[in-house]
Amino acid sequence: MSELDLLQRRHRAMGDQSPLFYDQPLQLVKGHGVWLFDESGKRYLDVYNNVPCVGHCHPRVVEAMASQAATLNIHTRYLNDRIVSYAERLTATFAPSLDCVMFTCTGSEANELALRMARFCTGGNGVIVSSYNYHGNTTSLAEVTTALPSSESFSPVARAVPIPCLYRAPAGTSAAELADQYVARVAAAIDSLKAEGVQLAAMLIDTLFANEGLPRLPAGYVERIAALVHEAGGLLIVDEVQAGFGRTGEHMWGHQAHGAVPDIVTLGKPMGNGFPLAGLVASRERVEAFGGRNLYFNTFGGSPVAAAVGSAVLDVIEDEQLLRNAREVGAHLANGLETLAGRHSIIGDVRGKGLFFAVELVRDRHAKTPAGAEARRVVNQMRQRGVLISKIGQDDNLLKIRPPLVFSRADADLFIDTLDSVLREL
Repeated sequence: MSELDLLQRRHRAMGDQSPLFYDQPLQLVKGHGVWLFDESGKRYLDVYNNVPCVGHCHPRVVEAMASQAATLNIHTRYLNDRIVSYAERLTATFAPSLDCVMFTCTGSEANELALRMARFCTGGNGVIVSSYNYHGNTTSLAEVTTALPSSESFSPVARAVPIPCLYRAPAGTSAAELADQYVARVAAAIDSLKAEGVQLAAMLIDTLFANEGLPRLPAGYVERIAALVHEAGGLLIVDEVQAGFGRTGEHMWGHQAHGAVPDIVTLGKPMGNGFPLAGLVASRERVEAFGGRNLYFNTFGGSPVAAAVGSAVLDVIEDEQLLRNAREVGAHLANGLETLAGRHSIIGDVRGKGLFFAVELVRDRHAKTPAGAEARRVVNQMRQRGVLISKIGQDDNLLKIRPPLVFSRADADLFIDTLDSVLREL
């Protein structure tokens, strides 16, 4: 069947507003490691998908899923050692104050639950988010989303604050001055809520600020805004869907690069390597207090199959030393990107760490004019040449580079060579 026929069937069955990547949609039929294959057998290097964090169809994850599904699959209202063992193992990777997990199926569910818990524990209702965020598609999350179009109005009990980036700092502004300016924005948001009689419940952030394009943060920024939130009686919720599971190569969790320990952490996508597994991690006191007044369960979140898959993902991360791989291959990839920046003036900035980078494209390095149309052309040309990436940022001008953690130096070299050739023709 042709791609056009399949696209028309999709539109009839799923609606024509169901989003697709690339100007020419890609029909995929198989995946393995860092490779995806279309219906003709052409292979594509995946330099985008963090969902299969240990690689597409990793045999150990697939075997764990199939074996447990063939044995038992129930929900968490029965006792099962596999579920408990996975919960113990997962929480052991966090700070001592984050010692209890509640399982869900999706990151949206986890963030929705986190907001409920924060509002219950603080008695407040106000929420602060970043000014270009996406944390899920439930109603309450849509009401605080700023990165995607939504028919829901921005919540009157929410405030969105911009995130500092040293690359975009006005000339002559020091890192300390930039931090002061943007910390003041958070203080102003808290004061604005208070002036309207709204008690702050939480600040919900991704500490990499991935949707904003991995901004270069001034030192101490996250610690200072966390302190402001706590002083105002709120909780810090950290969304680890993109930053977690060793993505940065330095820590298991993105927030561990900062001095602030969050009150609630939410997990998703990579947790099950594509299997619908997500969750929330908080203190046992908060989980039990919330559960004492709210009967929460999730039929499929935390099933034995989910636990088997989640455990297998942790096994692979440990046994294949994927944090070290993210560090070492990420450093090699960073060097390659910096070399391209020296060769192509359209690259204004390269930022990121581990196996997560944003390459900011600009039409003029002095004016830093965003090159959004050019970024779209690059993404589509890379797809035509068998390499998959995406773009991010408010101006859609940042190339998003976020491959599975099994990405190798050879894979990085292929990516760099392909990007180089595309930029030469641009």
